[in-house]
Amino acid sequence: METSQSNNDSSASPVVACDLVTVPTRHGLEAVDILRRGPAPDGVGPVLHDDGDDTLGFVVPAGTAAAWDVPGSTCTGTDGRGLRLVPEPPDRGSDWLVPPGEADLATDPAVLRRALGEAARLIEAADSCR
Repeated sequence: METSQSNNDSSASPVVACDLVTVPTRHGLEAVDILRRGPAPDGVGPVLHDDGDDTLGFVVPAGTAAAWDVPGSTCTGTDGRGLRLVPEPPDRGSDWLVPPGEADLATDPAVLRRALGEAARLIEAADSCR
């Protein structure tokens, strides 16, 4: 994602104050499915898939990183710099699973926390059946 401290180009997307929760792709895909089947299926914010690191990144509100403690995930803060969410993928080898503009500005961290917990339980159950 492109970072910026100012928005001098009025045609560009605005800078959004947010943090990024990163999880392994399998865990993240399961969580996206859970979020989409939940009571607010449109409540998932932009999600970035990074093929190189085999991760998914969920855009969450700024400040989430300060209290994020979900095992198997990391939450990176933007330290007030914010992010410029653009429809084009930010780096080669990455792409938007849920693009900006087709989603809420950010996923509610409490909802994401529950979805990631449920996803971990489903993955564990599936793996124990093999």
